[in-house]
Amino acid sequence: MNRIRKRLVHLHRCRYMTRNRIRKIISLDSTLTKIYRLTSMEISQLLAMPTQKAILLYHDLHNSEFHHQIKEDMKTYQIVTLVDESYPPMLKTIKDPPLVLYAIGDLNLLNRLPALSVIGTRHPTSEAKAKVNLIVTPLVKEKWIVVSGMAKGIDSLAHQNSLEYHGKTIAVLGGGFHHIYPKQNIALFQKISAQGLVLSEYPPCTSPKPFHFPERNRIISGLSFGTLVIEAKEKSGTLITVDQALDQGREVYAAPGSPLVPQTKGCHKMIQDGAKLVTQANDIKEDWELYKDNWII
Repeated sequence: MNRIRKRLVHLHRCRYMTRNRIRKIISLDSTLTKIYRLTSMEISQLLAMPTQKAILLYHDLHNSEFHHQIKEDMKTYQIVTLVDESYPPMLKTIKDPPLVLYAIGDLNLLNRLPALSVIGTRHPTSEAKAKVNLIVTPLVKEKWIVVSGMAKGIDSLAHQNSLEYHGKTIAVLGGGFHHIYPKQNIALFQKISAQGLVLSEYPPCTSPKPFHFPERNRIISGLSFGTLVIEAKEKSGTLITVDQALDQGREVYAAPGSPLVPQTKGCHKMIQDGAKLVTQANDIKEDWELYKDNWII
């Protein structure tokens, strides 16, 4: 098993080795050994890849310096793979679960319930912090795990609230640990690393790309019993996470606000579409009490 997980980490980092391609390889060879014996032409045929891309992939598979860097990262960071017993059960049930997760902090948080993802706009109103305090603080005080994406705005407020009230929080990043984004959150990253858990699907040296952020949202919602949107514009990236949560069968909550500001229009639209309107922590707690038997690991 140890060799299989190392191969999985290695394959996950090779150029042009998508999650779908890795799953195809696993389905054909659960030991992940045969891919290393193939020529670039055979790789091209097996994975339906252009020849040039297959040549680069072949190079990564047999590059000794690349192998060494992976070994060093495995010494430096905690790594959880889909084949590990410690892989979070909550994520196993979602569509397209991450194959590899890099971690800094307390991995035990992955198995603690209840967890709530708290998300929203990067440009919150002056009332946003008060909304987080009103709804999220009572949950934090009752040992709920707060999950978010460490972005500017609502994400940062959610993490900070949890830390302020001595709770536990999980941050899911859109890049590797060597490239914290936004840079203004480096101190927050360090605090969460020390007091909570930071996760990334991307290797430590990976700089954040625009498509990483919507991609990582499935992990944020997947780790949580429900997703709470504090504020969101009508056309907001936040709603991608909401769609992921709904697709995963998670609960979705929205905080209302003034109809005069654009940062609440997304929440009001969600409520019209069936999200539960939340004005206090009990609105979420009563659902947990009702459904928790279905979530106990």
